[in-house]
Amino acid sequence: MSRNERTHSLGASAGTAASDVRSSEKVHKIVITGLMAALCYVAFTYLKIPIPTFGGDMVALHIGNAFCVLAALLLGGFYGGLAGSLGMTIADLIDPAYVTSAPKTFVLKMCIGLIAGLVAHRIAHITDNHDSRYVFRWTLIASVAGLGFNVIMDPIAGFFYKNYILGVESSAAKIMSTWAAGVTFINAVAGTAVVVVVYMAVRPVLKKAGLFLRI
Repeated sequence: MSRNERTHSLGASAGTAASDVRSSEKVHKIVITGLMAALCYVAFTYLKIPIPTFGGDMVALHIGNAFCVLAALLLGGFYGGLAGSLGMTIADLIDPAYVTSAPKTFVLKMCIGLIAGLVAHRIAHITDNHDSRYVFRWTLIASVAGLGFNVIMDPIAGFFYKNYILGVESSAAKIMSTWAAGVTFINAVAGTAVVVVVYMAVRPVLKKAGLFLRI
């Protein structure tokens, strides 16, 4: 075999290996996305505390959004948003009290993941080699950014959705959104704590097991 042939063969082998790694990583991301979607679903469906509001609407204390952000930290913003959108939307669809919120849920949870992923990976690059204090700080900031967005946008989107799409009278929609804002804030605080604690705990474990992804 000539030098050029050997070089071509080695290049082809390297390309195949790289392709196999990318394929394996994509499968890994899809599997973990499914797992995180399931955790979002379980956290909202079985671990929530429902709170009725004026006009028969429902809000709930829950930590489902935490797994959306956690997925964004582990897999990237798109996969985190997808996990949250799928898990939480399915949870809404099978619960008569929340079924009308499903379209709003899908959009907002995707945004939570995208924002958390943007801060964590495009700004802070937390999957690079950093000390634990740096990772802790930016995990906290990314969580606050994603869940903080939800605190602001959930009641705003909820008001317009109920008023203009569902036809709820303006004053009633405003009261419902006010309740939602308070509950969403509590959920964000609890969710941020869960995300930071869990991510800081699983990060070294995943590294040791060779399952840690660099985004």
